Amino acid sequence: MKNINIKWLYLVILSVIWGSSFILIKKALIGLTPFQIGSLRNVLTGIILLVFGYSSLKNIKKTQWKWIAISGFLGSFFPAFLFAIAETEIDSAITSILNSLVPLNTILMGAAVFKIASTKRQVVGVIIGFIGTALLILKGAEINPNQNYLYASFIIISTLMYAANVNIIKRYLQDVKPLTIAAGNYVFIIIPAFVALLFTNFFSSETFNSETIWNAIICVAILSIFGTALAKVLFNKLIQISTPVFATSVTYLMPIVALIWGLLDRENFTPLQGIATLIILAGVYIANRKKT
Repeated sequence: MKNINIKWLYLVILSVIWGSSFILIKKALIGLTPFQIGSLRNVLTGIILLVFGYSSLKNIKKTQWKWIAISGFLGSFFPAFLFAIAETEIDSAITSILNSLVPLNTILMGAAVFKIASTKRQVVGVIIGFIGTALLILKGAEINPNQNYLYASFIIISTLMYAANVNIIKRYLQDVKPLTIAAGNYVFIIIPAFVALLFTNFFSSETFNSETIWNAIICVAILSIFGTALAKVLFNKLIQISTPVFATSVTYLMPIVALIWGLLDRENFTPLQGIATLIILAGVYIANRKKT
């Protein structure tokens, strides 16, 4: 019973944190390029996690380091760039909605590659949630006909990476502490991220003479501390105390938070989007309820 309550608490906290990350990326893009955001986010997150988790790295077995590295690049490094690139053309709320493909990809990849079984109820729940997501996407395209939906491919690629990462943690890193996994990820990430940052012209006087630079840096800092460092540890723990499907169902709740932020930022929200949101919630409930 305790784990049931804790996993739902983690799910709600992660939904709020990650649902807010899309608006932070949107605001950061006012003063920084997508590549500056992605590399700076990875560098700041790496510093935070290595400060707090470095001492625990000795607990990682030699055979696990390979999976730690793969998990880091798939679950953190590349998505940080891909999401920022996507939001140069696609609305932040729509980006969060596209991210809801993660649970479906997790089930398919878990069954096909990692041999992690899912129940029929979980599959039905994911399908229902995906229908709600499709409605949100279609309505978003209708409201914003000028958005370049080719950039949605960057989000779809990210969802495949997230799905692989979740299955890797569940299959190969189940006995590694969440903070240790997160810190271990950035042993491999932080140097490539810093090198990438050097090539983005971030440290030039031109960048720091911009009037919008400090607001953008603050947004990335918040994103790094909460949206990546803290959230990554919580998410790793959630994967370990629940199932891959339950953990990734956070991506069905994130769009609700993102849409609220979008509404506050004067983005459109229609009754159909409200209905789609309820369908998403129904899918999450069905996928994760216990048999009676």
